[in-house]
Amino acid sequence: MAAAVGRNPATAWSEPLGVEHFLADGFNLRHQLAGFLQLSAAELELRLPSSTAALAALHPGAFDLAQADRFYEETVGTGHLLELAAWHLGSADYIADTLRLQQRFARGHVLDFGGGIGSHALAAAALPEVERVWFVDLNPHNRAFVTARAAQLGLEQKLACFRCLDDPALPATFDTLVCLDVLEHLPDPAAQLEVFASRLAAGATALLNWYFFKGAQGEYPFHLDDPALIEAFFRTLQRRFLEEFHPLLITTRAYRLMPPR
Repeated sequence: MAAAVGRNPATAWSEPLGVEHFLADGFNLRHQLAGFLQLSAAELELRLPSSTAALAALHPGAFDLAQADRFYEETVGTGHLLELAAWHLGSADYIADTLRLQQRFARGHVLDFGGGIGSHALAAAALPEVERVWFVDLNPHNRAFVTARAAQLGLEQKLACFRCLDDPALPATFDTLVCLDVLEHLPDPAAQLEVFASRLAAGATALLNWYFFKGAQGEYPFHLDDPALIEAFFRTLQRRFLEEFHPLLITTRAYRLMPPR
């Protein structure tokens, strides 16, 4: 196990993988990512600052949203790991607040949808209120990396990785949903909200955020910005979910299902 965390990987985690651990080193992210990608520490540091531009360069120009799943699964490769790592390390204070929010609500069976490099899935798996984390991500490199991270942190018994939400091995419903920085990448985010609503147990909490903007210089070409789709998203959100207040000044919101009328 990573020295920075100080746990024996053969034993189960007995206390939260706290925010302070994330702020210190992203849960040992640099070391784990360098090992996974077979890079030296110096090589990793050279690639992290250019990772967003490198990922954007893979964009084919006229992007067919209907092919988004295939693109994220087959084209982005390990570039997404680098880009997400750079984001989590460079915006550590923001990510830390999302982890604080997760600590406030996470319990039972947690679905981390589009979980990327696994910061939230790992932190959730270490919470005593959480029975199991179900990590879903199209990118096979993301799933492999998160599986490796969980093993290194002694959390492999509480976290399982899957390609898609349709996998029959997943629970029928979840007590907590975490979907961060994902909805803007989907061809129909309103439809995804409907799927989420169908998979949440009574009393469940959904933690969601979105960024429907391609960037001032087009640095986020993968993001949805179609006005009609965005309006449909917000109409569905207002119809299906009720926001719960939390005091953290971040873009991530907490929701529960709108009660039947």
